[in-house]
Amino acid sequence: MKTTFFVTGIGTDVGKTIASAILIEALQADYFKPVQAGDLAHTDTDKVKALITNSKSVFHPSQYALQTPMSPHAAAAIEGITIDINSIEFPKTDNSLVVEGAGGLLVPLNDKKTILDIIQPEFHVIVVSRHYLGSINHTLLTLQLLQEKGFKTSLIFNGAEHSTTEDVIKKMSGVSVIGRIDEEPYIDKNVVKAYAEQFKDRLKNFIQC
Repeated sequence: MKTTFFVTGIGTDVGKTIASAILIEALQADYFKPVQAGDLAHTDTDKVKALITNSKSVFHPSQYALQTPMSPHAAAAIEGITIDINSIEFPKTDNSLVVEGAGGLLVPLNDKKTILDIIQPEFHVIVVSRHYLGSINHTLLTLQLLQEKGFKTSLIFNGAEHSTTEDVIKKMSGVSVIGRIDEEPYIDKNVVKAYAEQFKDRLKNFIQC
């Protein structure tokens, strides 16, 4: 069954891109990052593509590729453009699709719309959470907003295990957990493939539940 997953985070630099690569490898899915802000010489699409071993996945170009590493609304303003969310077209594909957001849910795309506004009702949303002081609050706020909007939601934890943080998030949110990406010394294709095998069954359960 074709499914679209939207990968968001509780903030920036929490591991969305690595999580996206693992999902793609597990499902042999396509990848799409609608808005890329900064690092155009080595985009998130480039990073994910370098970590995938299967030959089925297709990597679709971003619709907005912005030079400045800032919030998309600010980067777009610097370049004299406005991001129009109605112009964002999700790729048509025979594969499942992994869509990676920018930062967290309420990152602005323009003066009125945020990342949340481009998530379609039928998408399965996966939230990447990483432990830091304040991450419980950020994670629960993110999950609560998604649940209020009616999205089918699951979690991936990234980083070294922190049981008191993870346990209270699971108990208070009631959200299922796909797994955790450990604090690896390096990430390469073999590491991504190993996690893909670990996560595969839980991803199937998430789709079916």
